[in-house]
Amino acid sequence: MTDFLLLAFIFLVAGVVSVPIASRLGLGSVLGYLIAGILISPLLAVLHVDVVSIQHFAEFGVVMMLFLVGLELEPKHLWGMRRQLFGLGGGQVLLSTVAVMGVAMMFGQAWTIALAMGLVLALSSTAIVLQTLNEKGLMKSDGGEASFSVLLAQDIAVIPILALIPLLAMPDLMDTASALVDGHGTTEIHASQDAHGDEDHKSSLSLVSGLNGWQTALVNLAAIATVILGGNYLTRPLFRFIALAGLREIFVAAALMGVVGIALLMSLVGLSPALGTFLAGVVLANSEYRHELESDIDPFRGLLLGLFFMTVGAGIDFGLLFESLALVIAMTVGLMVIKGGILFVLATIFGLRGSDRWLLALGIAQAGEFGFVLLSFTVASSVIPQTVADQLLLVIALSMVLTPALFILYDRVIAPRYVRAAADREEDTIEEQGNVIIAGYGRMGTVIDRMMEAAGYTTTVIDYSSQQIDNLRKFGGSAYYGDATRPDLLAAAGIAKAKILVIVIDDEHKITELTKYAIANYPDLHVIARARTRHHVYHLWAVGCRDIIRETYDSAVRIGRSAYEAMGVPKDRAERMADIFNENDRRSMIALADVFDLETPPAENAAYIAAVLKIRESWLLELATQVKAVRDGAGAVELEKD
Repeated sequence: MTDFLLLAFIFLVAGVVSVPIASRLGLGSVLGYLIAGILISPLLAVLHVDVVSIQHFAEFGVVMMLFLVGLELEPKHLWGMRRQLFGLGGGQVLLSTVAVMGVAMMFGQAWTIALAMGLVLALSSTAIVLQTLNEKGLMKSDGGEASFSVLLAQDIAVIPILALIPLLAMPDLMDTASALVDGHGTTEIHASQDAHGDEDHKSSLSLVSGLNGWQTALVNLAAIATVILGGNYLTRPLFRFIALAGLREIFVAAALMGVVGIALLMSLVGLSPALGTFLAGVVLANSEYRHELESDIDPFRGLLLGLFFMTVGAGIDFGLLFESLALVIAMTVGLMVIKGGILFVLATIFGLRGSDRWLLALGIAQAGEFGFVLLSFTVASSVIPQTVADQLLLVIALSMVLTPALFILYDRVIAPRYVRAAADREEDTIEEQGNVIIAGYGRMGTVIDRMMEAAGYTTTVIDYSSQQIDNLRKFGGSAYYGDATRPDLLAAAGIAKAKILVIVIDDEHKITELTKYAIANYPDLHVIARARTRHHVYHLWAVGCRDIIRETYDSAVRIGRSAYEAMGVPKDRAERMADIFNENDRRSMIALADVFDLETPPAENAAYIAAVLKIRESWLLELATQVKAVRDGAGAVELEKD
């Protein structure tokens, strides 16, 4: 018990100290965990800690991560990714394998060893890449989605790789392995991964051992069907039954039971546990229990991934590394250059542009954690010699350690260059002037433009995102690139003759400044301004705007109205109840705008606080009375005019 507590304390201290420092320095949590593992590796060696066993346990964090990723994807979205999944991802695995195999053969390796090396090193680190993309908010970018497609394709590729490796066994290595078993030979074992891998293969349970190819395929298909059907038909009754207990810890236990059970099933049939849990997550993406599952599993995922990253850092054999430092560094850099170059070319072919190509190429250029498992398998299957496997272990670990540095390079050097390139683009010459000017062509501007065009009004759309403009023109849309806050550009757009200016750009400060300029210089112009927050409304009100739309308010009111209907309120009454709430809210906003001080924080404005308290005491009571009267069918309630 004491040994366990000491070990847990060491890892926790290392993570708690290193990760905040690394994050503060802009290095990211993954590099912080890796550095923590490197720092505590001498202490773990003194305590004779089996880092590999801990790493096998911590790899379950990757399984949980893929389950959570699956929960974010609907089956339709997954099907829509098929081109990148099989084309981009499959192409990366194939070309990387061939390229690494070719280089290995150039340096004298037999084709079987070279092919096995290519298969092992073609895979990338799902744990590091997905964790970093999520941290940096890049998961939904084109480069982030392409990276995920490649990683998922690699998980799928593990299945044929595991089937192919035993076919590459070399007779002389088989004889050596037999001699070792008979006690006729000795060999030095570095990094102990091979010993564990061999032990695992001899002692682990399997439902496919002794089966031929087609029988194994049928068992695999049956396992996948079990996961899909179970997710569709068994989870809801199970969770409803568990909910009867009213104990959160039982629900957490059930969530973990499901993930562990699926991973176990996949392992028993020789498939990737991460792939199985990902499929289960996709199946449950539309489930009403999705958010509960996310919140229950995410803390375990974070802790296990942190532990996994620390074991990667702690597992580096620095003795062997310093013995062949130049060779290992050359192999690591060469591998990352080869994979990065292949990914960059494929990204270009599959339509990625700008910084997204670099994000894909730099983000997935490393080898992956599954390479540790595959190397153990290749040594146990007498495919790769132990001495070569020891060097490849270092290459995999070192490439994973270097990956966060590549993300920093992307953040600080590459991405800003493309932002500056977009900013340096010359503004378009506005050739047509509409009676409605729309500043901003994001989510809101797109809908407004389509509504105006549908009613026969001409619009002039201005946006400062060159990528947004280029994408729009591909689909036949019409918009002009430029900064809508510039007076000369507004004049060229015909603001003097326009009837309406709709301001829906993203920057809160620029919205206010543009609104102030337009109202001050064009008093006959009707200005409709987007408010980012409730307090932003007061700023726009202060500069004279009287047609202010809060960007999420209308959607929230519509959701509230739907909630009324879901509670059994008839549709016409639900609509009237929503109207009453909207009218009362507008009255309160106008009253509060008169006492809102732009220079004083709301929490320090005594007059504003007093007005809010007065509304809570009087108007909210009046609002509740009116809404309940309509709900109960007491008749329409007449409201005084603003």
